[in-house]
Amino acid sequence: MWEERFAKKGYLFGTEPVPFLLKHDACFQKGQSVLSIAEGEGRNGVHLAKKGLHVTGVEFAPSAIAKAKKLAELNEVDVTFVGSDLFEWNWPQDAFDITLGLFFQFVGPEGRDTLWRKMLDATRPGGLIMIHGYTPKQLEFGTGGPSNAANLYSKADFDSVFEECDVLINEEYEAEQRSGSAHVGMSALIDFIARKPTA
Repeated sequence: MWEERFAKKGYLFGTEPVPFLLKHDACFQKGQSVLSIAEGEGRNGVHLAKKGLHVTGVEFAPSAIAKAKKLAELNEVDVTFVGSDLFEWNWPQDAFDITLGLFFQFVGPEGRDTLWRKMLDATRPGGLIMIHGYTPKQLEFGTGGPSNAANLYSKADFDSVFEECDVLINEEYEAEQRSGSAHVGMSALIDFIARKPTA
């Protein structure tokens, strides 16, 4: 499904970064290493690379990767794009200053928790895990995101996987989204940011 959507002309979600990245801009410092999962067409990875971060983006759809590479080239930045299924990728351990997951709500609770644990494992001690997506109320807005309520996030969903982390932000809110043609209008969102223990 995603390859079919990304294969169409233009950038499905636009070329500007998800507003979450601008909202939490202070978390990102030049020289940091970032893993961005389900990177899509590259808008978030390119934004962070322009700020001087070293970005690895993992994406399954070949058409999305091709667009991401083109976007990086147009912006004259280097981003490492990896073509892989997230469940089959050989995730590195304790490797990144920040692991980032934005709107990757294509799996239910079991698969979601698996990916969250892999994100946690890939983050270096003291690093940040940053996750952003839709809450169940998004079904009322209908302005983007999955139609399956099980794939949406609530604050309590993060408790078990990240119980040993220092949770910095776990916030549900509503805000306008304008990302290409796919995410447009008032949306029910959630931000989660946690710091991995150093020991």
